[in-house]
Amino acid sequence: MEQQEQQEPQAFGPLLRAHRHAADLTLEELSERSGVSGRAIGDMERGHSRGPQPRTVAALAEALELSPDDTAVLLAAARSGRRRQRPIAARPCELPSPVPDFTGRETEVDWLGRTTADPRLPRVSIVSGAPGLGKTALVLHAGERLTESFTDGCLFLDLRGLDTEPLTPHDALGRLLRALGLRERDLPTETDERQALYRRLLKDRDVLIVLDNAAHEGQLRALLPGPGHGTVWVTSRRTLTGIEHARRLVLKPLPATAATTLLGAILALRDEEPQDGSAAADPSALARIADLCGNLPLALRIAGNRLLSRPAWSARSLADRLGDEELRLGRLAAGDLRIRSAFQLSYDQLTQPIRRLFRRLALVPGPDFDAGLGSALTGLAPGSVEEMLDELLELGLLSTTATDRMLFHDLIRLYARERLDEEESPQDRRAAETAMHTWLLDTAQAAGCCFQPDGPRGAAVFATPKAAQAWLEAESANWLAALRTAAEDGRHAEVVRTAESMHWFSDRWTYWGHWHEVFGLSRAAAHALGDHALEATHTSYLAWAQLYCLNQPREALATAEQAIELAHLGGDVVQEAWAAFYAAGAANRLRELGGAVALARRSAELFAAAGDREGHPQALLALAGAEGFRGDHAAAVATLDTVIGLLTAPATAPTAAHIVDFTMANALSQKGEALLALNRPGDAERAYAEALRLGARLGVPMLQAAAALGLARALDTLGDRERALAAVRKAIELAEAAGDTDRKTEAVGLLSNWTSAPVI
Repeated sequence: MEQQEQQEPQAFGPLLRAHRHAADLTLEELSERSGVSGRAIGDMERGHSRGPQPRTVAALAEALELSPDDTAVLLAAARSGRRRQRPIAARPCELPSPVPDFTGRETEVDWLGRTTADPRLPRVSIVSGAPGLGKTALVLHAGERLTESFTDGCLFLDLRGLDTEPLTPHDALGRLLRALGLRERDLPTETDERQALYRRLLKDRDVLIVLDNAAHEGQLRALLPGPGHGTVWVTSRRTLTGIEHARRLVLKPLPATAATTLLGAILALRDEEPQDGSAAADPSALARIADLCGNLPLALRIAGNRLLSRPAWSARSLADRLGDEELRLGRLAAGDLRIRSAFQLSYDQLTQPIRRLFRRLALVPGPDFDAGLGSALTGLAPGSVEEMLDELLELGLLSTTATDRMLFHDLIRLYARERLDEEESPQDRRAAETAMHTWLLDTAQAAGCCFQPDGPRGAAVFATPKAAQAWLEAESANWLAALRTAAEDGRHAEVVRTAESMHWFSDRWTYWGHWHEVFGLSRAAAHALGDHALEATHTSYLAWAQLYCLNQPREALATAEQAIELAHLGGDVVQEAWAAFYAAGAANRLRELGGAVALARRSAELFAAAGDREGHPQALLALAGAEGFRGDHAAAVATLDTVIGLLTAPATAPTAAHIVDFTMANALSQKGEALLALNRPGDAERAYAEALRLGARLGVPMLQAAAALGLARALDTLGDRERALAAVRKAIELAEAAGDTDRKTEAVGLLSNWTSAPVI
């Protein structure tokens, strides 16, 4: 009997693994050589498949270059395995098969695999993100690819985190322990004992455990390994921030190219060769479908499946169907795959107040928002809204921008809008939207007034002008949309008040791109109110936007001349002075210098007569510009010194320190330019350096860029190329921050010339 047992064939799995190691082949290399899938080979080596078919064994033997005798032994082991193998239930917690057309995510797969290559990294990796991002598909694909790295195999357990009753830690531990080889009768009855046994078993096993769809930290903690070899990958819609000592990957939508490639891979399953105009033959239509799906893998798969099930449809026709926002979610359905259902599972996890916040955030007109807008929409305190936003972020229903503001994925925004329309009355929706618009315009006015000569009005909303500027820039898309709505509704006084509050701030953010619209709306509103002086004011603001923002000097000059006439009609001397100032600036740009000088002098005279401390220096700046353009640089320096004198004398200086600094920085940069033209680079350097310092104090990149570029020229003229290079690089950085493409181009050209190399 002993002799008979010694002659029995070896178990197939260990024998195959030994031959593969002897051939110095990885599992993937053997798969490629033999044509047998890597997953199948892994199942054989781990004993899950003990009796493969002879043709499979022959393919493996040929790939391993086995001798006839070794091949015979391997075939005998397979026959023996087939004889012994009885029909049994599937092994508990087996890793499901990955999707065959998985596309992209190479960086993410490498990130998951890094744990196996670097023992210093935490053994727990958490993949989180919004519904439909393909978190499970990613870990299954990575698990299939890296299965050989785990000598004791891979286990998979769905924790059913979105069910009304997720899997309990007790039951989850029971399933994992059975998968690790324990019999039912040997399972401890207490959860703590199961956890201790589970960790003891994992300590010496090189096993990957994939815990899919985790509900929360409390469910997950009991399933994490202790010290040792066990590796755990977790997927969850929640970020599970309470889990310590874990690596984290927040999944994002696919890049556009990968999304289009995924659609193409799905459509490759069509039996027929694609004809011209069919889905696979129209890459531009596939790209549009991917964009309408927000590059969300689940939505892409649904769209692809719809095309597969409708052979007569073209990709273009599906793209047209998905183009209707109101019907898009409903059309992203194929069989039991529905994008709306994926979102509904997360929505059902929310409390009623958070559901209301989620729904109403769909009313936000811009791309992102913060707790202030959420508070305006719900009437709740900002602190409470912050906590609710954190919950929405934790659950993957929101994501964050680089500046830590919140935003929706496009499809989730559509879902939130659907919920809003179905669960709230038209009256409640209108009330929420009105409250949001009112808050936006009130706050915008408060922020803009921080830059007015007389400073903030009423209770201080912003602690500093810097905070006010940050809000105005961050919420620009939202308050501009509220302004448009006010204009459409005929709320003319509100439009004028908002635009008026922006007058001094707009100089700090010239390159925003929407000032012509803001002041165009306010000009129309002032006209509707029938106030000539008010209309002159906002017509002048529009002329400024046309000149400095749109670079349309001819249009700006015509608009400013209209403002002069309106100011005459309204009997407003100060507004006539401002209109003449803007007209002088436009004439300067057009090099109509005679007219520019006359307009600038007229403006200065009117401002001086009215005792307007803010306007008088501005008019003289326009005069100095005209003098410089016609080559009288000495006169320009003299005029600029007059400006500097006005700004430094208590009796004539503007009342607001920030207006003094802003005007002074402009005057010093202009003076530096005139001094350079007079071949006084040392004096020019000092003027530019002081302008740069003031610009930095104000936090206005546009002013800083102008000063840095002038400083670079002055330093180069002085022969200090090293400092000149540093200054011009700073100018590039500041111009980019300001959105000043012309000045950036000029600075890049200088740097390229000075370094004799192209600058990218």
